[in-house]
Amino acid sequence: MKQTLASSYSEPRPKAAHQPLRQLFARHKLLAMVLALALIWLFFWHQTGGTFLRPNSISNLFLQMSVTGMLACGMVLVIIAGEIDLSVGSLLGLLGGLAAILTVNLGWNTWLAVAAVLAAGAALGLVNGCLTTRLRVPSFIVGLGGMLAYRGLLQLSTDSITIAPVPDDLGAIAQAFVPPALSWLMVALIIALACGLALSRRRQRRRLGLALAPAWADGLKVGAIAATAAGFVLVLNQAHGGPLPVLILLAPRGGFSPITSQTVFGRPVYAVGGNVEASRLSGVNVKRVKLMVFMLMGLMCAFAGIVTTARAAAGSPSAGVGGELDAIAACFIGGTSMRGGSGTVYGALIGALVMASLDNGMQQMNVDTSWQMIVKGAVLVLAVWIDVATRSERA
Repeated sequence: MKQTLASSYSEPRPKAAHQPLRQLFARHKLLAMVLALALIWLFFWHQTGGTFLRPNSISNLFLQMSVTGMLACGMVLVIIAGEIDLSVGSLLGLLGGLAAILTVNLGWNTWLAVAAVLAAGAALGLVNGCLTTRLRVPSFIVGLGGMLAYRGLLQLSTDSITIAPVPDDLGAIAQAFVPPALSWLMVALIIALACGLALSRRRQRRRLGLALAPAWADGLKVGAIAATAAGFVLVLNQAHGGPLPVLILLAPRGGFSPITSQTVFGRPVYAVGGNVEASRLSGVNVKRVKLMVFMLMGLMCAFAGIVTTARAAAGSPSAGVGGELDAIAACFIGGTSMRGGSGTVYGALIGALVMASLDNGMQQMNVDTSWQMIVKGAVLVLAVWIDVATRSERA
């Protein structure tokens, strides 16, 4: 009997037919998401007779995803750290309403008001972080309470009416377009950043004695980034140029990516999300890491609130409703693990672009709103299922 059991355990399991597909998603998740996004775009291009990929439509698509992208940039760090924040939609609305109140009702200078809103966002993010880390209230409850409280504060401060019109220079934040020359300068900066990160990564791996990928592989990645950035600029310049909110989105993203992957702040975020106790025993200040993450989340809510108010040219008591769900969905669709410890800013932005593409494409196809919600829900569940199914391959 023992020999039978031993032999049964020693026999190798046959590989499932879908094993190569699972390995593809596990090892090249970002590439798989880009391919999935390309398929979505091709589908809508075919169904709309080419309208979906016209320059004006692409410009509107990126404008549409900018707010969700800003929230997702902050949310991905929160989820990686093993927490969640359900208050971001209401906080976005409150901070956007504050921008309208300061500029319209109180007559503040636009840029002074913007600075005040950014400071308020960081402060409220720290409040959420303190409640979670100092008072040990679960972040889910803190976020749920904030979602209700911030929405109530917004309605009280605006008397539940829309505050309009905002000054032209505030509205220009969301309604202006990036000049072509500045767009090409951004492309050059993106290429330089990609080259710098690739070289830095190679130097670090060489110093640690780790295996290096072929130089042509890194060159191919940089070339793909350069071609993609240049292609988008060419398309957007055929319309009015790139929307200014996209530049506002890319600025913090350009900082978040190297910060999370190559700094003493970013690496502990992943460590804390992966194993809190091991991180604490290793000397990581877990409370400080989580405080910083929540502060950055509040700051990104401030950016998103300003852009939302500028785009509508008004502060609305209903602004940001459902924003937390879109941000969380974008992170999960972008490959962030719901258990924490895994995820990227790049992936979250691709997830935000997927969400915006689904909205934009189905609106152009005149799909009923109910079916739009069903499709987005199905895509979210599929993304989480793929993460669960491929977790063993990544391990």
